Amino acid sequence: MLFMEADIVVKTVMIGLLLASIWTWTIIVSFGMNIAQITRKSDRFERAFSKTENIDKFFDEHGQSNLPSAKVLAAGVKEWRRSTAKGPVDREGTRQRLATAMNATIAHEVDRIADRLNFLATVGSVAPFVGLFGTVWGIMRSFSAIAAEQNSSLAVVAPGIAEALFATAIGLFAAIPAVIAYNRFSHRLNKLEARMGRFADGFHATLSRELEIGN
Repeated sequence: MLFMEADIVVKTVMIGLLLASIWTWTIIVSFGMNIAQITRKSDRFERAFSKTENIDKFFDEHGQSNLPSAKVLAAGVKEWRRSTAKGPVDREGTRQRLATAMNATIAHEVDRIADRLNFLATVGSVAPFVGLFGTVWGIMRSFSAIAAEQNSSLAVVAPGIAEALFATAIGLFAAIPAVIAYNRFSHRLNKLEARMGRFADGFHATLSRELEIGN
């Protein structure tokens, strides 16, 4: 009822905020499911890797996986093969190139997974102000109605004020879940990044020992 009686500007604000809210919840659900799936599969992948005795065979069997840990493994193995393909091997240079390759992969994977989180941050920071714009516009209409009717009764000002408050409520409805989800998912993403870093460090140590043995 409030929407149907609202001014075209307030209607536009409400529709925009509702669409932003729908897209926010779509991202929340899909990102939550995706990060949970990545965590479960990474557990299995890293447990299997810790038990393997042949890294090359493990890589040939699992290196094409789309998991972040698998991408880190692939970056390390490929750099290892390039660096040790021709002798003599520069041990220190190889260690540095391995670390660079795996760290770059970690950064790329974090950026890839976090791609849509920017929308949550944008909605969380912008939606309240968009709702506030609808609020200001509704109040302006109320004052205009008072001036036109030469009447300050509640019946004259109530519609504009109600529209204003409704626009504010929709803005908060869009912003609050976006802010909570963004903070929560950022924390989980930081944990995933730290996990990939630990995996890369362990793999780097393994390859460093191979360099010592091989030389």
